[in-house]
Amino acid sequence: MFQFRRKHAQEAELDITSFMNLMIILVPVLLMSMVFSHITVLDLTLPDAGPGAAEDDDQPKILEVVLADDYLDINYPAGIRVKRIDKIASEDDPATLLHDYATLSVYLQEIKRQLKEKGIEKRDILVLSQPDTDYQTIISTMDTVRSYKAVVVTDVVDAELFPLISLGDAPVAEADTPAEVTP
Repeated sequence: MFQFRRKHAQEAELDITSFMNLMIILVPVLLMSMVFSHITVLDLTLPDAGPGAAEDDDQPKILEVVLADDYLDINYPAGIRVKRIDKIASEDDPATLLHDYATLSVYLQEIKRQLKEKGIEKRDILVLSQPDTDYQTIISTMDTVRSYKAVVVTDVVDAELFPLISLGDAPVAEADTPAEVTP
């Protein structure tokens, strides 16, 4: 009566054209929208140490920024205070005191300008910190002494201050505090 014949089933071809079209569009879009981590590397040098590193008139004078708990000191030459910058109240919480990095930047810009007028091209600075100084304070100070925001034509750019940064330990006791002088 009824005869069933089986037809040979042909293997279906896999059509991946639409999938490939999707990948051609999707991969570049995902790569362009990906946020790449940005790591900044600061080149640091260690200050010269030892009794042989005494300053003569022939050797260049060292510019220092001393980080203390309550203030920042700018010394030039090393050990002679140019300016002491006390902490200021935070805008968010007046009870919280913060280091005044804006004032530090202004004074360093003025020192750089005065040194340039005297024909001294200074690019190095020594940042001295107490052993218990927190990491963010050191990094913020390093960012401040390295460059400042300047307007050139219509763009805001990072102008160079003292990009060659050395780190060291601040003096522990201040028995005799030198008076402020102008460089």
